Amino acid sequence: MKTCLNVLFYSEGANPVEVVERLRFIGFEPLRGVHDHVYDWGRNVKLEDILQIATSVHETLKGLKVIYKLETR
Repeated sequence: MKTCLNVLFYSEGANPVEVVERLRFIGFEPLRGVHDHVYDWGRNVKLEDILQIATSVHETLKGLKVIYKLETR
């Protein structure tokens, strides 16, 4: 399974390079294409796992003035 992440930036918010660095720190890799980043679980995951990574993303991006969307498939 993979969790895909899309980020919308705000001109008064954080620099995109800073956002990418923070997301890499928690295991997301940047992509080119439909999605901006991906977290590859390498296994099937439970809802609790998805909620845990969602919480990590939320805490990581807090205060950076970006909007994000997560999708796990």
